[in-house]
Amino acid sequence: MTTDLNDIPAIALKWHRAGTGAALATVVETWGSAPRPVGSQLAISGQGDIMGSVSGGCVEGAVVVEAMDALDDGTPRLLEYGVSDDEAFAVGLACGGTIRVLVEPVGAAIPEDLLAKLVEARAASRPVAYTVDTESWARGLAAPDAFPERFRSDKSGFEGSLFVAVHNPPLRMAVIGGVHIAQSLLPMARTAGFAPVLIDPREAFASADRFPQTALRHDWPDAALAEFGIDTRTAIVTLTHDPKLDDPAIQAALGSDCFYLGCLGSTRTHAKRVARLTDAGFTTAQIARIHAPVGLDIGAKSPAEIAVSIMAQIIQTLRQS
Repeated sequence: MTTDLNDIPAIALKWHRAGTGAALATVVETWGSAPRPVGSQLAISGQGDIMGSVSGGCVEGAVVVEAMDALDDGTPRLLEYGVSDDEAFAVGLACGGTIRVLVEPVGAAIPEDLLAKLVEARAASRPVAYTVDTESWARGLAAPDAFPERFRSDKSGFEGSLFVAVHNPPLRMAVIGGVHIAQSLLPMARTAGFAPVLIDPREAFASADRFPQTALRHDWPDAALAEFGIDTRTAIVTLTHDPKLDDPAIQAALGSDCFYLGCLGSTRTHAKRVARLTDAGFTTAQIARIHAPVGLDIGAKSPAEIAVSIMAQIIQTLRQS
């Protein structure tokens, strides 16, 4: 079985099932400029192999020692480390902080079947939370509706004594229209952690030469989006100015759970769009989901500047809504 090197729970499960033993270390709390955010994970095998990170290198050695002890006695540990200014500077931060790390041996602490269900959900791109009560050590998996705000903002953390580790599917973006703005927006999306796709039935516009390293779909937007599968981790941007292409995508988006829908066009163009959508039976509340004119108002002029404004608005919507 090939395992994604970024899929730390899957790596821990693989090591455990191979008989070498494994522990998972998870950042559960931070203060100050901690090198890694809450939810970051490190897998440690019984042979001392590691994958992932909890501190960018500052305290990994100490965590590995604790993990090996945890594998010996089968007991989870809550550890606290201070990261000095000098250590933080070495990993690119201006100042240090404090982190708490939860170390759990697989099998003895995290049940193998529970970890397997987590790995399965991640592989299927299903959002799920791993929960552990640090007083009773009860563990489980929770659906997004149990912690909607945490899933919305990708924010793992404590609810009283219960640590909630959010495992969201990857962020995705569907861009309609192989125009100049898209040529700047798609690389930005990849850099920001999105898996983007470009949809345009006009193969001359959506060509591999114009959009290298980009997933291309040459179907009509509504059909392409149906195949793509819109979910709560999806942003949709329409850029063609052509109602024949944009409107089917917009209608598909308005009937979905996408977290962002942005549409290029002037205020006048959007007014015509609103009229068409109203005639098609969409409500005022549904239409109000559209960000139009698309992007933050930063005075952008060039295609690249407009792409910056769009990417910024997408991130703002994801993180601050």
